[in-house]
Amino acid sequence: MTTAELPVIAAVDGSWRSYEALEWAARDAVRRLLPLTIVHVRPLNRRTSQEAQRREAEELLAEAVGRVAQVAPTLHTSTLAPMDFPAAALTALSEHASLLVLGSRGLGGFRSLLIGSNSLTTASMARCPVVVVHSGRAEEEGAEAAEGTFSDIVAGVAADESSEAVLDFAFEAATTRPGARLRIVHGWTMFSSMLSGGPVFDRDAAAGAAERTLAELTAGRPEKYPQVEVVQEPVHGSASHTLVTASATAALTVIGRRKGGEELGFGLSPVAQTTLTHALGPVAVVPC
Repeated sequence: MTTAELPVIAAVDGSWRSYEALEWAARDAVRRLLPLTIVHVRPLNRRTSQEAQRREAEELLAEAVGRVAQVAPTLHTSTLAPMDFPAAALTALSEHASLLVLGSRGLGGFRSLLIGSNSLTTASMARCPVVVVHSGRAEEEGAEAAEGTFSDIVAGVAADESSEAVLDFAFEAATTRPGARLRIVHGWTMFSSMLSGGPVFDRDAAAGAAERTLAELTAGRPEKYPQVEVVQEPVHGSASHTLVTASATAALTVIGRRKGGEELGFGLSPVAQTTLTHALGPVAVVPC
């Protein structure tokens, strides 16, 4: 099975946030012409018998399948119920997925947290792109998508090779949404201009250098994806504020994650972690 044929995986735990993520995943699987696998990870909990956990998982997954049937009745759907720690199970399953979708928080954890530990850990370690769906948008998106309310794809890029995977994912996502506009955001400062060999004290020249960086990063892609309207946005300062603000009305906000730093917790940059934590809509974290 090629990467293009691997399923979209949606994780559910019975929380309304996970069901919002499930509906988002179902719609995205239809757009991508991919099957959907619904996963409920049974916790390693000795206080509950395995038989009780199995029955609970079957009921939860049956409800999830029913919800998908309402959103996407023709979608091919399968289910899994592994027993493991949630982040560990989802990370392992991500090796055989095109996309992994989960809610920003589940049933556990502290209510004050903006994003749950399982969501953050999975997004930091998964082998495939992970979409974390922040609450409050699923029904609204489903009702208003036809009107173009959530038509923008927003991508945050850095001035290095890590942006290749982010841009590839963002352009492909835009092609699945007719009429979508792709906003490419790149944050720059006088210090970053100095590191890249640019002028240190000339703000206009530094801004021009940022524009050239964006042009270089996107070179060739508008021709490859002529159906996608592209807007390049060099932003003075950190891009995280722009990305968080844009996420409120974006169909999807796309950020990158460095490969190789997972074990040390260095996968997410400060901009990526801030965006993922405070976003107001779905965020895709792409291994770079």
